[in-house]
Amino acid sequence: MPSLFRRKSDQLVEDAVTEVTTDEEPTVTRPKGYTPAKGRETPKRPSPARRPAGPTRELSKEEKRELRRQARAEAAEEFRREGGPRDRGPERLLARNVVDSRRTVGPWFFGGALLVLIGSSQAMPPAVQLASNILWGVLAVAVVVDSVLLCRKLKRLIRERFPNTGQRMGSLYMYTVMRGITFRKMRAPAPQVNLGDPV
Repeated sequence: MPSLFRRKSDQLVEDAVTEVTTDEEPTVTRPKGYTPAKGRETPKRPSPARRPAGPTRELSKEEKRELRRQARAEAAEEFRREGGPRDRGPERLLARNVVDSRRTVGPWFFGGALLVLIGSSQAMPPAVQLASNILWGVLAVAVVVDSVLLCRKLKRLIRERFPNTGQRMGSLYMYTVMRGITFRKMRAPAPQVNLGDPV
C-alpha cells in the first residue's frame, strides 16, 4: 500500500525540471526620451517667423511712394485729431477750449502784416506808408491786448477747476497765445467747441 502513493525519485526530478518557454521577444534598449509611435507623425507647430507661402514681389517705386504718402497722410490726420504729447492733459484741453470758443485777433494779424509789408514799400506814396505803419502798430497792440485777456481768463478758470495743478502757468500762457494766433482751420488738435460756446 505505501508504494501506491509514493512517487519515484526520477519522476520528481522530471517534474521539477520543466522547460520554460516565453512568447515575449527580448527587450531592445531604447534611448531615455523614447516615446512609442502612435501610428502617425505629430504635426509641427508653426514658427512665428515662418510666413505663409505665396507669391511675393518687390514693390515698384510708384507703389513705395504711394505707401509713404498714405502713411504721412494717416499720421497728419491722427495729429490733427489727437495732437501730440504737448497737447495732453486737462489743463491744455481747457486752454484750447478758451481759445476756440471766441474770435481772436491773431489770424487777422498775418493778413494785416502782409498789407503792411506791401504798403511800407518805397514805391508807395508817403500817405500809404504812414497808413501801413499805423496799421502795424494797431495790429500789434490788438494782439497783445487779446493775448492778455485770454491768459487772464485761463488763469481764473485754472484756479477754479484745477487748484492743485502741476502745470507751469507760463507754459500754459505760451500755449494759449500760440493757439490764439493760429488760423482756426489749422489748429491741432482740431477745435472741440464752437464759437460762442461757454467754457
